[in-house]
Amino acid sequence: MDPDDPVVRLCVQGMAAEAEGRDGDAHARFREAWDAAADDYGKCVAAHYLARHQPTPAETLRWNQECLDRADAVGDDRVRGFYASLHVNMGSAYRALGDADRAHEHYVRAAAHIGDVPPGGYADWTRFGIADGLRTTRTSGTLAALVERLCARGELRALGVVLPPYLGDLGTEEDRERLVTALRMVHAARWLPDGEQDALGAVIAELLKVSG
Repeated sequence: MDPDDPVVRLCVQGMAAEAEGRDGDAHARFREAWDAAADDYGKCVAAHYLARHQPTPAETLRWNQECLDRADAVGDDRVRGFYASLHVNMGSAYRALGDADRAHEHYVRAAAHIGDVPPGGYADWTRFGIADGLRTTRTSGTLAALVERLCARGELRALGVVLPPYLGDLGTEEDRERLVTALRMVHAARWLPDGEQDALGAVIAELLKVSG
């Protein structure tokens, strides 16, 4: 984004106010950015930040939808890298409203766009947000229950191996293979009590069945 663009400049000022805990000033700058925007691209950028400073989940959803609609109206490479984040925001808004099905739809769509986000810390954070949304908006399975038990018991060795691929799982074949490899390593190490060891074996078999 062009740092000299007035919309971008106002949003940067709003982000600085946000970081200092001055939410009222942040909202005012983002609103000024919205008013100053002369095209759909500028409106998209401003709406993204305005959505973060709304008083109700319904208003947050409205502004996130506005942001997504404006990105669709732009329709070129300037917004291509935005979509993963935009759909994460939509998913989070629907989740806050208690609509897990609609939320899950947007997290799935976000996962489809993660390849358009340039590699780096922002992409890593977006991937985490997608994976977290996918996990929390679908029926918890045996693996989720097992991970919760490992966390409750502080089983750090197993968690150190399992959590990275588990927390980054977007449901792709590559992610599933990475997760299965980690689970197999823990299973082979036999770090877990017999009951959990059996549950882990069942999870691996279930994931391999899905892959097959």
